Amino acid sequence: MATPSPPSDPLRCLVTGATGYIGGRLVPELLSRGHQVRCLARSPHKLTDLPWSGEAEIVRGDVTDPESLGPALRGIDVAYYLVHSMTSGTDFERADRRAARTFAAEARAAGVRRIVYLGGLVPTDIPVRELSPHLRSRTEVGRILLDSGVPTTVLRAAVVIGSGSASFEMLRYLTERLPVMVTPSWVGTRVQPIAVRDVLRYLVGSATMPDDVNRTFDIGGPDLLTYREMMIRYASVAGLPRRLIVSVPMLTPRLSSQWIGLVTPVPASLARPLAESLRYEVVCSEHDIKRYVPDRPESPIPFDRALDLALRRVRDAQVTTRWSSASLPGAPSDPLPTDPGWAGGSLYTDRRSRTVDASPDALWRVIEGVGGENGWYSFPLAWAVRGWFDRLVGGVGLRRGRRDAERLRVGDALDFWRVEEIERGRLLRLRAEMRLPGLAWLEMAADRDGDGRTRYRQRALFHPRGLAGQVYWWSVAPFHAVVFGGMARNIARTAEKAAGTLGPEGPSRAGAQADASITRRSARKPRRM
Repeated sequence: MATPSPPSDPLRCLVTGATGYIGGRLVPELLSRGHQVRCLARSPHKLTDLPWSGEAEIVRGDVTDPESLGPALRGIDVAYYLVHSMTSGTDFERADRRAARTFAAEARAAGVRRIVYLGGLVPTDIPVRELSPHLRSRTEVGRILLDSGVPTTVLRAAVVIGSGSASFEMLRYLTERLPVMVTPSWVGTRVQPIAVRDVLRYLVGSATMPDDVNRTFDIGGPDLLTYREMMIRYASVAGLPRRLIVSVPMLTPRLSSQWIGLVTPVPASLARPLAESLRYEVVCSEHDIKRYVPDRPESPIPFDRALDLALRRVRDAQVTTRWSSASLPGAPSDPLPTDPGWAGGSLYTDRRSRTVDASPDALWRVIEGVGGENGWYSFPLAWAVRGWFDRLVGGVGLRRGRRDAERLRVGDALDFWRVEEIERGRLLRLRAEMRLPGLAWLEMAADRDGDGRTRYRQRALFHPRGLAGQVYWWSVAPFHAVVFGGMARNIARTAEKAAGTLGPEGPSRAGAQADASITRRSARKPRRM
């Protein structure tokens, strides 16, 4: 996007959900317009690696916690509310309602001039009570904010098309992987997709609306399409043969989400609200937003153009945020148990160490490149089976891949892990987001030993939860020598090969001697704390 000129009167903006797909893209847009930005995050460290982190103020807080929310809203002109639950079950509507009420009350008390909320486009001919739980909750949150006493802009969008968006990834993988599809009946329902660039333009433009504006706005692109037409047009833009699509009426939203989770990287837990929203015809009933955020000659962006822009970003590895940028509901967020001062029961650890006949920089490049297309450097079938099993029980599996093929940053999703910490050139720590009866981490480090030789260190940690966690650890422990041992050995070999020190007969003598240094705390009785 072209760099706009700074406004004459910069605003002080608070962005919630800055670790998510839209929030992570909104912050640099606001900064480019000269606004001051404060980001509210439960885990501020997830934002420290982002290119704009040095330009924005990052504070710790939660939209459900008035004690942290009040100070975060102090001195703010415009507050962006970009958080919502994507869980299923009975509690998410209550959680959304509580968070919205807390945010509304604290924004009013802090003297915020405007709230901007991005919700979901809803059908005009269906009572709110009959909507899907997620659309119903989005509508309720918008109403709570509109009734807050703070002038509020509620933007309502349907399918957002942009590199890395859940809707785009779902469309992309369904179309690319299935030349012949048996699909749910909702593929014949009309929707009005919108390019993520237009969503951001409307969000930024909403900050300067007059104080007497307090209402919802429908936002969408210029095309009204069925999902079937969207898949056909995706195939055309992507240069794929025409797809054969047969719809059947018996696929419920639950079955649809399982089908989507099987074919695409989007897990069933996230696919279900997307599938539920596609059951309804959701098209804009007005375009009043243009009175306050005027259309440009090139916008709103047509559907085919939005697809082309997204595909270019994917092919050029320039995806700045993905649907997986935000932590999945239910994903662990507890701090890593540390040896000194940690109390919490058993902590099982598998340690591996190898001497590597390559520079630490060469080794680090291999470490930072793990996952995605490069795989995990050991027993691919075992990793694949673990990924398949995770998806069968509702987890994310291995299909999230990587945002960038070479560089990682804190908060990135990496298959069924998430990057928790990076010390560039030295340490990579991953937190498990697969379904587990406990908490798990994987650390990979590059450094030098006392003799100046490059050393690869690897540590897997597991904090079991209950008897199921204990059984899980000891049931997989016999495979650690193959999985974790092979991983350490092959990462070292790959670094040596890249450095040109791996001869035709195998690793150097230093690398061959490394197995003697492998330690296995998992083979000992676990330490009780």
